[in-house]
Amino acid sequence: MNGAEFLMQTAKDNGIDLCFANPGTTEMPLVRALDSTPGMRGVLGLFEGVCTGAADGYGRMRDRPALTLLHLGPGFANGMANLHNARRAGTPIINIIGEHATWHAQADAPLAMDIAAAVGTVSGWQRTITQADAVGADLVAALEAARQGQSATLIFPHDLQLATVSNGKVAAAVQAARPIDQAAVEAAAAHLQRYPRTALILGGDALSQAGLMAAQRIRAVTQCDFFAESFAPRIERGPSLPDVPRVPYFPQQALSTLGQYDAFVLVCARRPVAFFGWPGAPSYFTRDDQPIVDLNAANQTGAASLDALAEALNAPAAQRVDVPARPTAVIGTGPLTARSVSATLAALQPENAIIANEGITVSQAYLELSAGAPAHTVLVIGGGAIGIGMPLATGAAVAAPDRPVINLQADGSAMYTLQALWTQAR
Repeated sequence: MNGAEFLMQTAKDNGIDLCFANPGTTEMPLVRALDSTPGMRGVLGLFEGVCTGAADGYGRMRDRPALTLLHLGPGFANGMANLHNARRAGTPIINIIGEHATWHAQADAPLAMDIAAAVGTVSGWQRTITQADAVGADLVAALEAARQGQSATLIFPHDLQLATVSNGKVAAAVQAARPIDQAAVEAAAAHLQRYPRTALILGGDALSQAGLMAAQRIRAVTQCDFFAESFAPRIERGPSLPDVPRVPYFPQQALSTLGQYDAFVLVCARRPVAFFGWPGAPSYFTRDDQPIVDLNAANQTGAASLDALAEALNAPAAQRVDVPARPTAVIGTGPLTARSVSATLAALQPENAIIANEGITVSQAYLELSAGAPAHTVLVIGGGAIGIGMPLATGAAVAAPDRPVINLQADGSAMYTLQALWTQAR
């Protein structure tokens, strides 16, 4: 067994069976190992941004990481925009980046660059592999880091991919506990009881079905409101779930909407911030005289933290949460407009669909018009770097092959990653 084979076998034995790949010469040992490891599946992308965006879509839908395989520093750089989106979305991803052979590094070959410096901008954890026998432990460490809701990156020199492994024992990753911050829960409960006009700002898995059901329990006993982050990466929607408005994008609208509240509780969310620094407008959409409690919930503990908050408030348990009936959309008529397109999609989308929405201006009305649509999942751009829609849809379709996936896509944003169509066709 060589180092490349050791990595792929360790990945497979730890539940990672998929790799979105755009390899080059330096990564050929890893390609051979990917093809020869039973149970491992490679999905080729013609552009690195497709691979990283697809890994984001996959990770959001499966709550577990896929691998990406990228060619040296420049190949990684080609995929950075969608890794930025994944970082903002809190998506688990493991990047494998090929590097020149250790003995060749001093020659400063044309494709040489400071990979570690580039990785640090979008990856929460990184390591350069330094010996073949440590590859298994390095991959396990990357997996444990990725499970915290971030990208983890291994830089793998070519000669160590080929090096013989003397001890190929496959290590097992440890699933770290995801504790609830009980002190924060108690502080949030006191906050809700003290301030009659409080709003919850939800992100991460607080916007899952379980999270929304818990939020509705809290609203039933406190009369609080709740919002999703402006660019919440995944929201579950449907007639049996409460509809969650997003924090408005434009500053004046956001300031007006949030300005009516006395206080806020953040759940897997940040304090709402302006997308850009608008002249004359503040950076944050909440005022300093509006106190905020952060539940300190990691991306994967939002629903459980909301459940704990509901219990702290003595909210009645409910097998089913009553929500107001919402009108169903009707197929658009008349001229073809952004609103008629959104209405038609909302009226016709099948139950359990995944909507990868990078429609930008054309889809502004979609969330409103689809409020009464059958149960569905909405994925959106996580960090504002356009060009994620088609790769996101690709990864979601790989992650959930039994569910219909609809990509609502702006033409300008599509131009960055049109190569996703090649992967989809295959």
